[in-house]
Amino acid sequence: MSLRAMMGVGRLLPAVLATVLLLGSSGCAMVTVKQVASSDSLVNKRSDVLNTGKLSPASRETLSAAGLDEAQCEKDFLVCRSTLLMTDDLNVEQRLSTLSELWVKAALALTPKKHVQGEPPMSDAALDAWLEAARYGYAYLFHSGRSPSDRAFEDRQTQVRDYYNYAAEKAAVVLFTRARAAALAGEDYTQPLSAGSWTLASNYGQLQLKSIPAQLVPAGSVSFVGLRSTYRRDGFGAELVMVMDPPKLVAPVIAGDGPQVQGSDSGAGASTPRRGRDTDVPVFSEMSAINVTALLRFQGETLDDVMRTRRVELDAYSPEATERITLHGESVPLAGNFTAAYGLWLAQSGFATQSLRTLFGLSEGIGEPHIYLMQPWDPNRRIIFMLHGLASSPEAWVNLANEIMGDPELRSQFQVWQVYYPTNAPIALNRYEIATAFNQTLKHFDPQGSAPASKDMVYIGHSMGGVLARLLVSDSGEVLWDDLLASYELKGERLKRVQAKLGPLLHFKAQPHVERAIFIAAPHQGTDIAGNKLGRLIGRLVRLPLTILGKFEDVFLALAQAEQQVDGTAKPKIPNSIDNLKASDPFVKAAAHLPIEAGLKYHSIIAQRKPELPLQQSDDGLVPYWSAHLPGALSEKVIISGHSVQETPQAVLEVRRILHQDIDEVGVVAKP
Repeated sequence: MSLRAMMGVGRLLPAVLATVLLLGSSGCAMVTVKQVASSDSLVNKRSDVLNTGKLSPASRETLSAAGLDEAQCEKDFLVCRSTLLMTDDLNVEQRLSTLSELWVKAALALTPKKHVQGEPPMSDAALDAWLEAARYGYAYLFHSGRSPSDRAFEDRQTQVRDYYNYAAEKAAVVLFTRARAAALAGEDYTQPLSAGSWTLASNYGQLQLKSIPAQLVPAGSVSFVGLRSTYRRDGFGAELVMVMDPPKLVAPVIAGDGPQVQGSDSGAGASTPRRGRDTDVPVFSEMSAINVTALLRFQGETLDDVMRTRRVELDAYSPEATERITLHGESVPLAGNFTAAYGLWLAQSGFATQSLRTLFGLSEGIGEPHIYLMQPWDPNRRIIFMLHGLASSPEAWVNLANEIMGDPELRSQFQVWQVYYPTNAPIALNRYEIATAFNQTLKHFDPQGSAPASKDMVYIGHSMGGVLARLLVSDSGEVLWDDLLASYELKGERLKRVQAKLGPLLHFKAQPHVERAIFIAAPHQGTDIAGNKLGRLIGRLVRLPLTILGKFEDVFLALAQAEQQVDGTAKPKIPNSIDNLKASDPFVKAAAHLPIEAGLKYHSIIAQRKPELPLQQSDDGLVPYWSAHLPGALSEKVIISGHSVQETPQAVLEVRRILHQDIDEVGVVAKP
């Protein structure tokens, strides 16, 4: 080719390239590759309006297919919604899931981030948006052509389930607030309420409420310091906590505090007065907070019905009692939070301060044992009964109880009861009153004693609670009474007086139907620390309530007079709990040799503070090994720890091991 020809081609080349680019831009899209890290890909795929404030990739793709984008939908939501509904080429799952997420975004914009006291928690417009979000999520899950089980492994279903659950949570709190206001005004809170064009009905029947609840708190809105784990079950429904107003536990008049009677808030729920007492102190109560799972059900059996209805029903369930429900022919797992109610109850209980006030005989302590049910009574779950130690309260069991209730198998077979008792009182008196309170509570729920819950019970005690647990499963025979008679010359009226008051405390049989016991850091033979200089000082600070002093003063006066006749001195006084924990105390020495109920299975968990010491010479800082060791135990677990060993992960695992073994041996309780 000549030079002139080559120059001509060179002049034509820019024009040819421009023509090619013009043709390409009008007909063929340019595709390029962009590298994305695997971790970023997962984050992007699972991001949505709830965790980023922006629509999910799935919804953005649906909008794009309908010729829309997120910005357009923010400017004019109604037009966006109408366009999606009228775009025939979208499949029903795409349309319903995207509209559910869009309604969540709209509802978030209408809902105040913080509730101002005295103001309505939510406008009707915001409530309407949440109900629409729930409605479209509900329609997607149950009326989109495929069942939830068909989409079990799809991320999109998990997202839509979350939209429904979150919307149900928001709506449930508003509905509860309005129903409570109606109840406080003397109206029937079970009647349907109106909100805009919606009719809202509620069903709290399964919860068996005994009073008007004070609050409904989203479980996800609270977290707890001091609880190692939060136990949940993924599923359908909003996870909530219903908080009740606690009853008054009336504290007795305290020695030296004056004649007034102090009140103390602690505990809640269904309770019954203690019979035969001159106070109205309840024997038991359920926790003042209960776990609840709430569902919104939209009336109708077809997609068209659900999309047209303006009636929605809120159903409240106990997640402990109900694991699955059937909706539109589908068996659906019910969501549940098994830690939030327990954490809220403990956080609001005031146990830490109250237990110390009780020990030192100050006002606002407690004077009698109280039984707490950690969940509503279930006749088909066996009872685990937990007894705390000296200067303690149910807070001692915070992580162990949470781990038991969080274990699905243990939760299905057991219900947890705890006793809160005055740890300044003599051990014999506490044993008698704890047994009385426990038996009255059990009789209240199971008068005939025929329910599975009344059989094969498990007792767990820590420290002084372990001593009490062992006495509750032991038979005194005449040992303790004869020991008393050997020390005093009691005859005639004096003997009758002493026998009337102390006889019931020193004569007892093992609690019936207890199948197993676990003793944790329990000083069965006392401890030398209770008798040393520091122990004696603390013992002098421990004061008994006037109710105990008044009840037993004449008896110990009679004992003092009897001893004075023998050796010319008047030594006896009403012992407190510190006195009873001394290794030299006559009661603890005699009680240590009482026989445990024949056939009872029992285990020891013992703490060793200094691993370098020989086990026989070791202690946990308070309780020596020789006192915590029990011959005949099926197992003895020694853990390197201080006295609060029940809180260690190793002790929790050991208790769980024992309880699982117990289920294997006793068998699974069949549900009706």
